[in-house]
Amino acid sequence: MSILSPSPARVVLLCGPSGSGKSLVSARSGLPVLRLDDFYKEGDDPTLPLVAGSSDIDWDHPDSWDADVAVTAIVELCRTGRTDVPVYDISLSARTGTEAVDVGRTPLFIAEGIFAAEVITRCQELGVLADALCLSRGPMRTFRRRFLRDLREGRKSVPFLLRRGWRLMRLERSIVARQTGLGAYACDKDEALGRLAAAAVGRRPAAAPTPTT
Repeated sequence: MSILSPSPARVVLLCGPSGSGKSLVSARSGLPVLRLDDFYKEGDDPTLPLVAGSSDIDWDHPDSWDADVAVTAIVELCRTGRTDVPVYDISLSARTGTEAVDVGRTPLFIAEGIFAAEVITRCQELGVLADALCLSRGPMRTFRRRFLRDLREGRKSVPFLLRRGWRLMRLERSIVARQTGLGAYACDKDEALGRLAAAAVGRRPAAAPTPTT
């Protein structure tokens, strides 16, 4: 007996700078969500990149994240409706267990995270991509939202959060440019919700830019 669902699902990859509102949009969409932050490498991984000129781990660099495992989970969700994923504690920089993600027979789910754009081409080639969106609300608003969220959740020490926050605020426009260059469609939360609603009922969204190499 085949384990494939009658109508395999497709994924919307939702990226954007840290603090841009990805989790909020995902929750408001009503669609099942795969948290791509759970695929971070652990803090003792020797391959973790460092911020230039610093001893801080660069958690905003794609090399701090396991793209291969994330793509495997996305494809398994699309084809079977279920997969097991790590549970990652950002404050500990460690995986603390695993959990099952089950999207059932939904035709669409969201995979959201700051590195979602890194796997656009692979998901497209594998035939599971429905859309790819990049959220941006402006460097200062993103800085404020990100800092308050990270402080409230105790993600890292306050000095680390401030150093990271100022660095990301200066880099926000280049982050958005990179993600759109990889094929994500830049939009605000309202347009993102509109495209998600269209994709959920099978309407084809406006074409995103062709990924650059």
